[in-house]
Amino acid sequence: MRSEPHMDVELQMPVLTDVASGVPQAVSLEQQELFPIREVSRLTGVNPVTLRAWERRYGLIVPTRTESGHRLYSMTDIERVRSILGWIERGVAVSKIGKILARSEPLQALSHIIPNDLVQADYAQWQQQVQAAVSAFDDVQLEQVYGQIYSSYSQPVVFQDILLPLWKQLLQRQDSFGRTSEWLFLDGFLRSRVLQRLMLIRDKQPRRVIVSALDGQCRELELLVAALFLSSGQTGVRVLTIGQPFDELTLVCERIKPQALVLFSNHVPAPELPRRLNRLAMSLECPLLLAGDASDLAQESLAGSSIGCLGNEGVVMRQRLKQFLAGDLDT
Repeated sequence: MRSEPHMDVELQMPVLTDVASGVPQAVSLEQQELFPIREVSRLTGVNPVTLRAWERRYGLIVPTRTESGHRLYSMTDIERVRSILGWIERGVAVSKIGKILARSEPLQALSHIIPNDLVQADYAQWQQQVQAAVSAFDDVQLEQVYGQIYSSYSQPVVFQDILLPLWKQLLQRQDSFGRTSEWLFLDGFLRSRVLQRLMLIRDKQPRRVIVSALDGQCRELELLVAALFLSSGQTGVRVLTIGQPFDELTLVCERIKPQALVLFSNHVPAPELPRRLNRLAMSLECPLLLAGDASDLAQESLAGSSIGCLGNEGVVMRQRLKQFLAGDLDT
């Protein structure tokens, strides 16, 4: 993540201002367990730009200020940041988290506050905005809505719960006049944005994992989104082009030497799939993993084999891949 030019820096003896009285107080960082924004970013994984936005735009965090204006965060603030991340992962928009946190209850005890139907209604409102931009073929408006969605939700929610369901609806309704053009417009837009994010990750991390479609059993956007889910701060991915021959995967892996090969499919697995995968796994020097809908459907038939199943949910896929690479998850 890029840092801003005026990054807050750690001070030895900051002069703090009491918010209520406005009286300056000389307090030791160590005594008060206060942390500069850079350290909070390291501890939570939230970049400084986002932390400032949560403060200015939503009032979710109110750090202590030194006399010179530098932000200092307590452990309570850091836990609050983690709570915010927890709600975002559950699909709650940032703009709605403040009211939840104001009740000062643990995350687990608050599950009844946001009923699933309200969350779905929130997703539907965003889908309506995306649909309106797509229907008008307005790429500027679509870019704005996309940016708002991405800044409000976790990555899996953005794609799995909001954008891909609408994308699939348009794909299934191509028999209506104009729907094909709308789907192509949305598909092209989303593919370009996902590719941009994959390129950013690639520039920061070595591409240690190969992701390939299984016999063309998915569309390019689905494959790219899966690769994005599998990417992380420690792991970069390399996506093979749709149409990659199954029989040549061994050759590709011999030359690239990845840490793992992930095959992705959203189709019902054919009866011969376990046999084909086992044969491929025997020819590889890296683990072979299966992801997508086919992963859940084929899990029973692959039990006891060397092939790992990553599932089809973004968060689960990333966690399982990380565990497989670390050798902490059995197949």
